[in-house]
Amino acid sequence: MKHLKSLLFAAALIIGASSFMSAQSKVAHINKEELVKAMPAYAVAQAEVEKLGKTYQAQIQDSLKELDAKLKQYNAEAEAQTQEENQKRMEEVEGMKQSLAQFQQNAQQDMQKKEFDLLKPILEDANDAIQTVAREQGFQYVLDSAMLIMADGKDLMADVKAHLKI
Repeated sequence: MKHLKSLLFAAALIIGASSFMSAQSKVAHINKEELVKAMPAYAVAQAEVEKLGKTYQAQIQDSLKELDAKLKQYNAEAEAQTQEENQKRMEEVEGMKQSLAQFQQNAQQDMQKKEFDLLKPILEDANDAIQTVAREQGFQYVLDSAMLIMADGKDLMADVKAHLKI
């Protein structure tokens, strides 16, 4: 009877240990940022955002040149103008500066929105691919390796890239 209890206890320990070991192997990792940057759609999205940024930058540069030219003109003509006229001109220049600042702020917000709108489907595709591959391979958890200090689990990068055909 004593041997039977010892045998049952040993069997329970072995089953528990093997369950624990199998649970350990159900964790994988992937660097999601690296995956997204490797996706062809990401390069297209980045090019579109950069193009929009260059368009806004050109408009801002043109406005700055216009503002600079107006300032030079008003400064050159300041002696010949009345105090009241100079005051109106300075108010006009301040209005132009404020309009330019508002345009820059709107352009920045528009670029951020455009980038978000372009990246959202790419991130969703990456998440779907990670989940599909993880489920196919029996993983219960997938961690982003960009935030890990140590990662001994399976790296899903190659498998997910193969799934996405990149």
